[in-house]
Amino acid sequence: MSELQTITLGGGCFWCLEAVFVKVRGVTDVESGYSNGQAERPSYEQVCTARTGCNEVVKLTYDPASITLREILEIFFVIHDPTTLNRQGNDAGTQYRSGIYYSTPEQKEVADEMIRQMSQDKLFGRPIVTEVLALANYWPAEDYHQDYFEKNPYQGYCLAVAAPKVEKFRKTFADRVKA
Repeated sequence: MSELQTITLGGGCFWCLEAVFVKVRGVTDVESGYSNGQAERPSYEQVCTARTGCNEVVKLTYDPASITLREILEIFFVIHDPTTLNRQGNDAGTQYRSGIYYSTPEQKEVADEMIRQMSQDKLFGRPIVTEVLALANYWPAEDYHQDYFEKNPYQGYCLAVAAPKVEKFRKTFADRVKA
């Protein structure tokens, strides 16, 4: 096994991202949290006010010998809309912005190059608004947010929003689904 790496992603509600990435082969850990805002150690209630600058994110630990960052980002760009500023579906506010928060300069290069290529190819038909920034001020979300979809698969939001993203991942990336 090679040395594990981390990348932190924001793409709407962290429940949805976590629900997908826990099923990705090569991803060894997924933690919901908050990052890239001004508040230190924010609570969910504070982040929901959209006044902290924090984004709902998932911090992924992955084995680069099993999955590349590019493959992780391909999944990321399929399961959320990178063209809507501060919004994913009905979830609106700066805490739902699209973001890639890197831990190394190499991760920034990969993310920037992918966005450049997708923009050049007009892949989404609208400009990509995903921010690419160094990870800053990360704080784990409360325990009840961890593994939320797994623990609450029949909750309304999970059925309406998270489950379709999981299904889209399974269909689009069948070869990446954990056995």
